[in-house]
Amino acid sequence: MDFREEPELVQFRQEARAWLEANRPTDRGATRTGSSLSDAHSEAELAHVERCKAWQRTLYDAGWAGITWPQAYGGRGGTGMQQAIFAEEEAKVGAPQGIFAVGIGMAGPTLIAHGTDEQKQRHLGPTLRGDEVWCQLFSEPGAGSDLAGLSTRAELDGDEFVVNGQKVWTSGAHYSDFGILLARTNPDAPKHRGISYLLLDMRTPGVEVRPLRQITGAAHFNEVFLTDVRIPADRVVGDVNAGWGVAMTTLTSERALIGGGRGGRDVFGSLHATAKRHGRTDDPVVRQDLARAHTHLQLMSYLGMRARTAVSQGKPPGPEVSVMKLAHSQNSAMYANLALALEGSWGMLARGDEDIEAWHENFLGHWAGRIGGGTDQVQRNVLGERVLGLPGDIRVDKDLPFREVSRAAGGTR
Repeated sequence: MDFREEPELVQFRQEARAWLEANRPTDRGATRTGSSLSDAHSEAELAHVERCKAWQRTLYDAGWAGITWPQAYGGRGGTGMQQAIFAEEEAKVGAPQGIFAVGIGMAGPTLIAHGTDEQKQRHLGPTLRGDEVWCQLFSEPGAGSDLAGLSTRAELDGDEFVVNGQKVWTSGAHYSDFGILLARTNPDAPKHRGISYLLLDMRTPGVEVRPLRQITGAAHFNEVFLTDVRIPADRVVGDVNAGWGVAMTTLTSERALIGGGRGGRDVFGSLHATAKRHGRTDDPVVRQDLARAHTHLQLMSYLGMRARTAVSQGKPPGPEVSVMKLAHSQNSAMYANLALALEGSWGMLARGDEDIEAWHENFLGHWAGRIGGGTDQVQRNVLGERVLGLPGDIRVDKDLPFREVSRAAGGTR
């Protein structure tokens, strides 16, 4: 594992840091993400979305958007190491970028890998410029961890697919322009082999978005109802009925985003400051908890270095992606629990200073990170089967036509 950066990467970091310092957003409110806003349709959130779009356009115009994307689609044509370095430096200036996680971090790489030339030309440039915001229409009420059990159906009618079904936990659907959609196009095939990956214009008639209010008070997630929604057949990514492999590209990118995300917040610094503020730094148990938190943060940093080393050597992301995603979700819970334990009775207050409020939101909302992008249990299965070589789960429905699986489940799908 390489701990030192090559001279050209050091120069790249210095160049990126200088540009970001000179062009950093002046509105600190822009650092707040959609998940921290209390009303999914408030003026504050709409303003946040516009700030994100403006910042993305600033990056694009200056040649800093899509570091690893091909230059033909507006990217920089750079390396994964450069992307990681820029993300670290960008986080330090509090840049607003949350609404483009799906479009630039997931949909874009999937289109680059599997899309047609027409799909790439149509969407990659506008997405990178910040003109198009994307959401992910994968999970359903009956298909979460078992994503291949999805029942939203797409039936071919002439040169269009007619889609009916329901999606849930769709982040940002209420302000998205397009969605990446998984739908069943062949119920007579086994469940993994009858799914197609489609691009949905969220303004298409028949698309209804309903916000889901969370315990934090925010309504960042949505459920999306699809009723006789017509999607042109040329918006299928990859081959019809072969969407599962395309979806794996998206999910790998998502897990890397969740596990490898480096926010601008100094987690250990905040925990230490909280302990000091409440007079807990001499408590030996607290000191041990702080040491554990610091150790876990360092381990995450080393996992990130391992992933970056692989990228620098031209290798695809390895098992560290699932390890990082699992570690991130578990660590987030540990940090939030520790912060509220340090606050003591202050932890019962709904409002305090900005740092206290942030920890309260982390404590209430950490389960989103433990479920989204594949649950902790799914990640353990991935690591057990694909890394440790343990026997896989017995899947009695693996080769059954999905239509038969539906009947076995009582017709709920």
